[in-house]
Amino acid sequence: MVDFWVDFISQQVVECVWKRSWNMGVSLYLAHELTLARQNAAAAAIGGTPGQQGGVATSKTVGSVAVQYDAQSMSEKDAGYWNLTTYGKQFIRLVRIFGAGCVQL
Repeated sequence: MVDFWVDFISQQVVECVWKRSWNMGVSLYLAHELTLARQNAAAAAIGGTPGQQGGVATSKTVGSVAVQYDAQSMSEKDAGYWNLTTYGKQFIRLVRIFGAGCVQL
């Protein structure tokens, strides 16, 4: 599976755009895909449906203790699929930086 994804990703992450950061881009993309694959395997192992996505949980209650997170503030805007892992969020952020060209903030 790793070889498949490395071959595929190497064609998607354009080296002349990423330059010295190309390995970082490939690695983040790969980590994103492998994390999703692991989640699917874990779901299948307990009788769940691999590939089913329910979104990010925003609250949890155990007994009288409740925890809630603001998932929206931790997401990259309009990143959809890439928001499913922290690696995807890092990757899409860099894609947007490299895609913007020479921009000063």
